[in-house]
Amino acid sequence: MTDSLTIRDNRTGEEHEIEIVDGTIRAADLKKVGGLATYDPGFVNTASCRSAITYIDGEQGILEYRGYPIEQLAEQSSFLEVCYLLLNGELPTSDQLAQWTHDVTHHTFLHENIKSLMTGFRYDAHPMGMMMSSVSALSTFYPHASDISDPENRYLQITRMIAKMPTIGAFAYRHSQGKPYIYPDNELSYCANFLSMLFKMSERDYAADERLVKALEVLFILHADHEQNCSANAVRSVGSSQVDPYSAVAAGIGALYGPLHGGANEAVLKMLRRIGSTDNIPSFIEGVKAGNERLMGFGHRVYKNYDPRATIIKKATEDVFEVTGVNPLLEIAQELEKIALEDEYFVSRKLYPNVDFYSGLIYEALEFPPEMFTVLFAIGRTPGWLAQWQELVTDKEQKIARPKQIYTGERQREFVPIDQR
Repeated sequence: MTDSLTIRDNRTGEEHEIEIVDGTIRAADLKKVGGLATYDPGFVNTASCRSAITYIDGEQGILEYRGYPIEQLAEQSSFLEVCYLLLNGELPTSDQLAQWTHDVTHHTFLHENIKSLMTGFRYDAHPMGMMMSSVSALSTFYPHASDISDPENRYLQITRMIAKMPTIGAFAYRHSQGKPYIYPDNELSYCANFLSMLFKMSERDYAADERLVKALEVLFILHADHEQNCSANAVRSVGSSQVDPYSAVAAGIGALYGPLHGGANEAVLKMLRRIGSTDNIPSFIEGVKAGNERLMGFGHRVYKNYDPRATIIKKATEDVFEVTGVNPLLEIAQELEKIALEDEYFVSRKLYPNVDFYSGLIYEALEFPPEMFTVLFAIGRTPGWLAQWQELVTDKEQKIARPKQIYTGERQREFVPIDQR
């Protein structure tokens, strides 16, 4: 072999040659070496699939969807155009985009029984819990979704889910506000319609400021996919059982619900409020260095450079605040970023602002309560989850997920009757 790895087993003295492909070795090939397996909690150095959807170079701060830089897509594309790209591998022509937009718009309404399901939640139910349950319930409304081998059927279910996610998210929001649900207005664009379902009251027509619509488009685009993150891995793992896409995506929503994945931008806002003013930043920075404070919104599992999405979101905050007025936390955020980027402690540790550092400021400016932040993340991430799911079910190399374990418990114990314990 030209590209190979030679492993000497010091237990036996035997040498084994293992092929290297795309910078990886197959874990199964390690079985040749005395039946070895790898131990990799959190999959920090394990590739679970081949994917042509998203490329990330964390050292260089590069993010591309299907080869297109995120900066170009955020500036020039619409969210539905990016959805099409992620799902089909190519940017749509004018006719393709028109048809795709029509298909999505046609499916924005929810079955009235889903609405009834949502009204049954407590008044203070978390919107993410409502969204996860509602998406999972969709599988019972569309039982043919289980036929995942039919490309046309897959397209139909994918279209339905992308169309209905804003409606579910808006209904969850209105439920938490104690306000009547607003049905979709199919005369509006995807993001303008979402804002209408969220905020429309007694007016005949709701017209959101175009700058806010554009900012929401950008946020959705930036969150649309991010390679094999926790929720994408959950979608793929559950999807590997060949379950319907609604159930698989519900698993992704459950993963995103966790504070280590989807809740980081809310943690940033709490941190900025705790700092209180720019005068308190130096003492806060010293607290971080001493291990008494946590710097939220900096650093990333993948990026060891400035998160490219953070640069785009920082620009979007300016457009939003032109409409809503400046959030007083922005000054604290900007000064905190400036100091941290000049401090050798953070620079040497490659701690740069990530996508969550500014996104919470935008969501708050749009008057979303913190519990809605992750719902917005989920709506934007849906096309990525579905693209990952579709790639999984069409990949002949994929098998049902079944990781190995290292057993650490007791062995060969004798059962003791209850009266003798």
